[in-house]
Amino acid sequence: MEPPVYGKGFFDLQVRFARKVTALSGLPLERALLQYTNLYVRLGLGRDFDPGHPIWREYAAGLGDADDIGEWTYRFYLTRPETEPPGIVATRGCFSYARLSGDRIRLHFRSVESDGRSALGIERRDQRRAELAALFEHLHRTADGPVQVIGASWLYNLDAYRRLFPGSYVATARVAARRFQYMPLWGQFLDRHGKVRESVARPFLDQLERQSSLDTLERCFPLQVLTLEAPASVFYEFYGIETAGTQVRR
Repeated sequence: MEPPVYGKGFFDLQVRFARKVTALSGLPLERALLQYTNLYVRLGLGRDFDPGHPIWREYAAGLGDADDIGEWTYRFYLTRPETEPPGIVATRGCFSYARLSGDRIRLHFRSVESDGRSALGIERRDQRRAELAALFEHLHRTADGPVQVIGASWLYNLDAYRRLFPGSYVATARVAARRFQYMPLWGQFLDRHGKVRESVARPFLDQLERQSSLDTLERCFPLQVLTLEAPASVFYEFYGIETAGTQVRR
C-alpha cells in the first residue's frame, strides 16, 4: 500500500482555519470546512463542492462525534483514493498539463524527486526546463490549433519557479483572490514529503489568531495564488521547439 501523500498536520491546519471562519462568521463548521478549505478536493470528491455529496455527508456526519476533528478528518482521508488534477493529458517529470474548456490548458507541478533535494534547486534548473520542453513538444505535436496556457499557483511568487518559464508569461501574473478551496493556495505549507513546514505554518497561525474579520483572512497566507496566461507559441519559442519548419534557439 502506498503511503499517504499528506500528513495529519496538513488537515489540522485547515481545520484550525475553518474554526476561525466559524468564530468570525457564525457559519457552521461543516460549511466552513467546505467553503474555506481544500478538504472536499482532497477527499477525491471533485470540484463541484456539493454539500449533498454522499461521501461529504458521510464525512460531515462524523464531525459532531469527533473528539479531535483533525484526527477524524485525517482518518477519513486515509480511506479515500488519492486524487490527481482532473483532465491530465501528459506528464513529463515534475510537470503535467490538463485540458480545460475550449483551447486552454492548465499547467501543474508536483515534485517527483526522490533523493531529498529540492526540485527547484539551481542544480535542477536544466532538468526542469528539459521536462517543460518535452511537455510542450507533446502539446505542439498533438494540439489541433492555437492553445492558451493557464497557470495558477503560489509557486509563481518564487524566483526559482519563475525562471523556468518565458518572461512574457511570467509578466502576466495577477493575484487570484479567495482561493481557499484549492491546492494552489494551501500547497505552500507543505514540504516535498507532504508534511507541514512549521516555519511557514507558525506565522500563519499567529496571524490567524489576530484576525477580527473574514475580509482579512487572506492576509494570513504568506503567499497568494498568482494566475498567468499566455499563448503556447511563446513557450515553443522559449524552449526551442520546432515550429513551421524552423528550429528555434533554446
